[in-house]
Amino acid sequence: MVQSITETERLNRIKNEEEIVWINPQLEKVEKANQKSTYSLEDVQDVEDRFHRFAAYFEVAFPETKQYKGLLESEITKLNNMHDWLEDQYDMKLPGDFYIKRDDLLPISGTIKSRGAIYEVLKYAETLALEHGMLKNIHESYEKFASEEFRIFFSEFNLMVGTTGNLGISVGAMGRALGFQVTVHVSVDAKQWKKEYLRSRGVEVVEHVTNFSKAVELGRAASEADPKSYFVDDEYSEELFLGYTVGGLRMKRQLEEENIKVDADHPLFVYLPCGIGGSPSGITFGLKHAFGDNVHCIFAEPTKMPSMLIGLDTELYDGISVEDIGLGGLTVADGLAVPRTSALVAKIMRNCFSGSYTLKDDTFKALLTNLYQQEEIFLEPAAVAGLPGPFKLMGSEEGQAYLKEHNLVDKLEHATHIAWGTGGSMVPDADKEAFILEGMGKSIDKA
Repeated sequence: MVQSITETERLNRIKNEEEIVWINPQLEKVEKANQKSTYSLEDVQDVEDRFHRFAAYFEVAFPETKQYKGLLESEITKLNNMHDWLEDQYDMKLPGDFYIKRDDLLPISGTIKSRGAIYEVLKYAETLALEHGMLKNIHESYEKFASEEFRIFFSEFNLMVGTTGNLGISVGAMGRALGFQVTVHVSVDAKQWKKEYLRSRGVEVVEHVTNFSKAVELGRAASEADPKSYFVDDEYSEELFLGYTVGGLRMKRQLEEENIKVDADHPLFVYLPCGIGGSPSGITFGLKHAFGDNVHCIFAEPTKMPSMLIGLDTELYDGISVEDIGLGGLTVADGLAVPRTSALVAKIMRNCFSGSYTLKDDTFKALLTNLYQQEEIFLEPAAVAGLPGPFKLMGSEEGQAYLKEHNLVDKLEHATHIAWGTGGSMVPDADKEAFILEGMGKSIDKA
């Protein structure tokens, strides 16, 4: 069991790459937090409206979206065998129900990044079409975005992005489908298969032997030098953040359809992998508007790169990098390999999310392999980060104190736990097999 620790002890444990649990002392009631926020439910609804306008386009360009009427959404899957395996590993019973959100199955790019990245590309495409008279108004059928005329028009413009991989895949897939030129600046953490995937779709991939933050900086500079370029900025983009929010908001209808109750006596806990923080923060924002104080959002980060935790704990936000305290380096969770959190989302989240925990590389590996063995679900290493969340929360003094403070202890029998999966369906078979083998014999860290 994790013991309560002083700030100095916590910092030492973070520096030693130990797994820890951290509860956010600035969490506030939703009503109060919303009063401080720059964004509102109206902003989220604007995103949803734009996605609905493009539904006709998606049904034509991506026939697999027809079953969702042109909307990009994923199912939830109940985890029975993995539930039992985790109970055994942590030597702890988990009351309530345990699910995984299958964003690995999202259409087009099979990753949590789909909503935010695709939304930002769509908004830019819509803006260009309206400005240049390709679209007379937003009430026309957006099916025309699938026409050759529109593809030729968009080919005059270049989308750019800096990424460790998955954001680039989403921007690349959507951008190329519409006809844009796309340039992706990748950091040293980017997997080879992701670079090859992008190149196979006509995306220019610029490799930098440096970290994520530097790759973003170099991509941003290249975009600013090109008057016909648009930069999807993972560090500062409002559109990325807002695009992610619909994933949380839509969860309300999804759980209602599954007859899963969420209220004061039936709390919802959601565990989200966190890198720079855009996608988990956007989803949290949407979840809070859907369920208010009855949802508790907890982020998961690698011990090598706990950038959101450090930014919030020190209240320096993007003013501190993990490298400032001697961390960094490669991690198997490449999608979370970000040394500095987003200035935009960290300050939004300071009053919204419940806390976070960190995981060692061997824990990621063991979770990946056993999820596949127990449930026949394959996720990327970063995408399994949410799975041990309930056990981290209940098995730590910090988590137990949180549960008591929020009067949740006697409500856990009726709780719903959801680990948010973020990617994996696009990983090539050879890489899948390598990941699965790598996790054989690995154990989770029970601390």
